[in-house]
Amino acid sequence: MWLIYSLLSAFFLALTDAFSKKALITENTPFIAWVRYTYAVPFLLLTVPFIEFPEIDSTFILICILLVPLEITAILLYVEAIKISPLSMTLPFLSFTPVFLIMTSYLILGELPDRSGFVGILLVASGAYLLNVHTIRYGILEPLRAIRREKGAILMIIVAFIFSITSNLGKIAIQHTNPLFFSVFYITLLSIALLPIMLFKNYRRQSEFNNRIKFSSLFKEKNFFIIGICYAIMVISHFKAVMLIEVPYMISVKRMSLLFGIIFGAIFFKETNIKEKLIGGIIMIIGLILISVF
Repeated sequence: MWLIYSLLSAFFLALTDAFSKKALITENTPFIAWVRYTYAVPFLLLTVPFIEFPEIDSTFILICILLVPLEITAILLYVEAIKISPLSMTLPFLSFTPVFLIMTSYLILGELPDRSGFVGILLVASGAYLLNVHTIRYGILEPLRAIRREKGAILMIIVAFIFSITSNLGKIAIQHTNPLFFSVFYITLLSIALLPIMLFKNYRRQSEFNNRIKFSSLFKEKNFFIIGICYAIMVISHFKAVMLIEVPYMISVKRMSLLFGIIFGAIFFKETNIKEKLIGGIIMIIGLILISVF
């Protein structure tokens, strides 16, 4: 069951990104970032009867204070990345999170990887190189230069670094509460925190947005409804899997979202050079498994 839940989490994360990119054709980044959390909240609240409510301590509050600005920065960069660049050239770079985790885990937890971890890092880097291997005819370093020219890829690498920090902080927050409570509380908190940013960025369209954020109008926006339910299923599946298996195993399977994202990029947005990107993505996932599991 943990494997099924992990694959569901990967699939619905990639589907959330695909529908977010579709919505970004007419909407701006802060609004879609807000939609991803806000439209998921009603579905996440359905889990409230099953939540064991913990006692909130000062450590949990402090961690949340640190997490929120980092997470908001990350989601704004994340959504901007998938807006301006192909899914197949942005989502694979989330695989750099475990690479950065090695550094942040050493600084925060004093942990160092073994030999398989370093091999995994090389594979992740090799997979990133292969994403643009078709440009090698212009020079051996051209695939790397192509990454540098793809602004969305650079933004996603920054997101991966931020996630390497929030992953450690989130683990501490869960240790002081529980996974299901934290998922519902945290997504709701991020929705509230993003609201003033979204309104500020859209003040010229205030009347339209006032109508959209009314609860009675929540289900009238079909695409936003799909984004919300996909993201909610992703979150619930994620934490169901976490409760059944060790986190590294679950995360390794969840990173299949990179491959789903590449496939959705081809299906929905007619992105090109998909075969080489799939090969690069598979190599990156093998590297992730070596880093995370072994």
